[in-house]
Amino acid sequence: MGALLDPFHRRSGGPPERPGGWIFAVEADLYFDPQNTLRPDVAGWRRERLAELPDQFPIRVLPDWTCEVLSTNQRNDLIRKKRVYHLHQVPHYWIIDPTEEGLLVYRWTGAGFLEVVSAERGERVRADPFDAIEIPVGVFFGDAE
Repeated sequence: MGALLDPFHRRSGGPPERPGGWIFAVEADLYFDPQNTLRPDVAGWRRERLAELPDQFPIRVLPDWTCEVLSTNQRNDLIRKKRVYHLHQVPHYWIIDPTEEGLLVYRWTGAGFLEVVSAERGERVRADPFDAIEIPVGVFFGDAE
């Protein structure tokens, strides 16, 4: 995931292959409301909203993107966290499914998250909000490219 997001993990204004503009945190506690402090596998913020990661946790600036890698507690990622992310209007939510070797990409709408990409190993996608580059889905599952 780190290598994939590296072109974005810098200040904006770079060449097309290094678009920048994002900051990321892996398994950081994020405060959504008094009942919900969650720890997404990866979270990202546009740098105009969060220039640097804070020194104190939980982080209280809501993310612009979250990604969950499904594991043994799939219900938590697919139902509970998804509901909290929607309630707090997280614009983009990705789910990586290692068992099915798939990627699901959701975009926030008032009615619920809209699935905008559904792809599997062997496919290449341009997925919001990182659609500036093409992503080979297999990189999530160990493929070199």
